[in-house]
Amino acid sequence: MPGAPDIPERVALKKEIGLPSACAIIVGNIIGSGIFISPKGVLEQVGSVGLALLVWALAGLVTAVGALCYAELGVTIPQSGGDYAYVKEVFGGLPGFLVLWSALLVIYPTTQAVMALTFASYVLQPVFPACVPPYIASRFLAALCLSLLTWVNCSSVRWVTRVQDLFTAGKLLALGLIIVMGLVQICKVMFSSGHKSLQILESAFCHGLITEVLLFVTKMMVVF
Repeated sequence: MPGAPDIPERVALKKEIGLPSACAIIVGNIIGSGIFISPKGVLEQVGSVGLALLVWALAGLVTAVGALCYAELGVTIPQSGGDYAYVKEVFGGLPGFLVLWSALLVIYPTTQAVMALTFASYVLQPVFPACVPPYIASRFLAALCLSLLTWVNCSSVRWVTRVQDLFTAGKLLALGLIIVMGLVQICKVMFSSGHKSLQILESAFCHGLITEVLLFVTKMMVVF
């Protein structure tokens, strides 16, 4: 109407993430950095490539059951917020707040610190091939990595998606190389010189399940 005041448009987030970038974010959160740490413990415990893959298959089965349970929760309680929404719906507001508080102040920061330290360790390993990388150097590089990623996340969504796409592609390439090399080793030696102790296999299986815990605390970041 003439003379009517202009009604401001509704404030909303810009849709700057396309389908490929959204898929890269989901895949990148599911494939955590723990997958590059746990295999060493599994292989050290069993002493055989074939038995190590068997342990990983069993750990993957347990993880798949947990994922199906989580999917059922998502269908039963169709709310955004992940663990916070589920705990709040079942147990009430206070437990839900405590879950969200502990996730934001304890779980997510420590997870990011572990991933940054893992990145620093792998980057510095070629520089110090005969010894453990210096404590100060690894911590400084990890802090620099976290600061850089924080600045990128605060500055531009478009740059975040590009960095995520690059890192996801790197993770998939590294996993592909690991899988291929594992299959080559299996073709060379089938279940040879492996420790058959049940206690050793249990310890290796626990190393495999550690990855599930690391992924659990990172995969819901995209939900929040």
